[in-house]
Amino acid sequence: MESGVGIGECLEQLRPHWGRALAEAETFNATNTEKKRGVGIASCWYGCGNTSLPNPSTIKVGISASGDVVLHQGAVDIGQGSNTVITQICADALGLPLDKFKLKSADTAITPDAGKTSASRQTFVTGNAAEKAGRALREKILRFANVSDQAMIALDGASISIREGDAARRIDLATLKPDADGLVFVAEETYDPPTLPLDAKGQGKPYAVYGYGAQIAELEVDLKLGTVKLVKITAAHDVGKAINPVLVEGQIEGGIAQGIGMALMEEYIPGRTENLHDYLIPTIGDVPPIEHILVEVPDPEGPFGAKGLGEHVLIPTRRRSSTPSVMPPACWSPRFRRRRAASWRRSATRRRADERACRTFRNP
Repeated sequence: MESGVGIGECLEQLRPHWGRALAEAETFNATNTEKKRGVGIASCWYGCGNTSLPNPSTIKVGISASGDVVLHQGAVDIGQGSNTVITQICADALGLPLDKFKLKSADTAITPDAGKTSASRQTFVTGNAAEKAGRALREKILRFANVSDQAMIALDGASISIREGDAARRIDLATLKPDADGLVFVAEETYDPPTLPLDAKGQGKPYAVYGYGAQIAELEVDLKLGTVKLVKITAAHDVGKAINPVLVEGQIEGGIAQGIGMALMEEYIPGRTENLHDYLIPTIGDVPPIEHILVEVPDPEGPFGAKGLGEHVLIPTRRRSSTPSVMPPACWSPRFRRRRAASWRRSATRRRADERACRTFRNP
């Protein structure tokens, strides 16, 4: 990676929190015999988008004769906030306020293909397409008005006001011929991340952009019961540019909750965990206080420097919540040792079963 690598900054942001957590754990452990506290830190880097495969997104945006900015945006918002973020990116690129936009989203009859909502790709890939489309629409308007790219544009009812220095112009939208979608100005742009397939030695460029993060997990272990209680998680994540900081914080909290489930609760047992009564997933009561630290090390390939975040967050949570570093084996109770050993045996059994399944699949 040549630029946009924020892992060092994430770890640096956690430095004071690490010192504080270690001191609190040491004080707690000195005065408690039945419970002990552990502190762990883990980091991550993870690619945004499909691995070494084309994954383009297309965005169409236009201005109607009535003066609305209509955004045809096909990315499916499953709660992560892509409808908001992609519209924000387009609005900034076009130079018009967000409240002028009307969104037409995720309808294959009217919206271009923005690809799947997976692979932590929508903010990065579809966001880039939205930025390109917004800039292209702005350029068409400025060319029509015969002004430079330094001009300011504004929507005033069914007209566009354009100002450059002391000069002012006005475009009456009602006098222009609309297209089949009712748009008098329109732009459609596509973005596909520049990746390269891996060669026989595993070398190449599987991702155009990576996201980075680091987290500290503080937890308590009951030495008699072997149970784990999370005390706090401090998460520093490099998102390049936080297009919408509140949504970024929501992504961090959701990823941490998922990582907690993977680390401490979820286990598939054939014939037993066939529903959400027996297959346990976290509730809000299982999630400890979370402190977010938003790190912004822009990547020039991202829209306004932004990177993806979706999958990145659960990686350090999954690693650190299950393996506290300040919990020496000498502190483990016999029951806790038995539970750990049983868990390791189950993991080894699952690995051996997976290996057998893979061998059977390769050599039926």
